[in-house]
Amino acid sequence: MGIQDLVQRIRAKEAPAGMATRIVAVDGPGGAGKSMLAERLAKELGAEIVHTDDFASWDNPVNWWHRLAAEVLEPISRGETARFLCTNWEGGAQESRQVEPADFLILEGVTASRDAFRRFLTYMIWVETPRRVRLTRGIERDGEASRAQWDEWMAAEDAYMARERPHERADAVLPGDKPFED
Repeated sequence: MGIQDLVQRIRAKEAPAGMATRIVAVDGPGGAGKSMLAERLAKELGAEIVHTDDFASWDNPVNWWHRLAAEVLEPISRGETARFLCTNWEGGAQESRQVEPADFLILEGVTASRDAFRRFLTYMIWVETPRRVRLTRGIERDGEASRAQWDEWMAAEDAYMARERPHERADAVLPGDKPFED
């Protein structure tokens, strides 16, 4: 499936009842290629991106979701501005961010299509990439010293994938180890 076909499918979907903003989840494990796809979709849809990495951390890879729901999804679902503090992965002060309701919003990152978010989501994409490719990408980005953290992170992702099986309920499953076609 090419990007243009994907965009057409997304545009054809209605927002959940009572919502004006159509939220598109781009989910998949770390290093799968989600960010690249989200950037392409945001450009095509004229959408902002909220990253789950704005809420996650090395210490809390998947259980931060209550904050994202309360600070982003709930307000956007009511047509209100979302306001939140972004995780600073380097330590130090957190950046404040706000997102206005719009036609589309991309929610990108690990667990973006989790069950707790489903009622807010218009379209769910799962990006599937072999584990060895994902680990290689992660180590190249974060450095060899991060390997133990990546092992722990991947274990948390494995538990999420086994528990919620997001690839089975995705509207589209795309390979992240090949370039996305136009």
